[in-house]
Amino acid sequence: MTTFPAVSHVAVTVTDLAVSVPWYAALFGVEPVLDEDTGPFRHVVFAIGDGQLFGLHAFPDGDRTTGFDERRRGLDHIAFGCADRAGLARWQDRLDELGVRHGGIVGAHYGSGLSFRDPDGIALEFFAPPAAA
Repeated sequence: MTTFPAVSHVAVTVTDLAVSVPWYAALFGVEPVLDEDTGPFRHVVFAIGDGQLFGLHAFPDGDRTTGFDERRRGLDHIAFGCADRAGLARWQDRLDELGVRHGGIVGAHYGSGLSFRDPDGIALEFFAPPAAA
């Protein structure tokens, strides 16, 4: 094994698909390619480019009493890659158009990021590497 394979998909558990599906459809600019009830959970999947899928899972018996917290064991955040800082600026404008609160573009020695949260508070980010930041 000389190279590690690319990430093919990410799936996050959400509280209410009726809220999250339209929110993510607006963010991604595409409609879901799959909406399926598997029995134990329902999932909705978006094709977001280059063979990558982003899934939303909802469990009828899920814990709705606690919110997302990146300090707990598990997911910290999901970052979507941008080619450069200009790409981050375009996404900042898009988030503003959608009314999505964000932390503005923040630079660091390892790159620049634009952080925001989905309706369940799941941490998301657009990120540009340092050579492009």
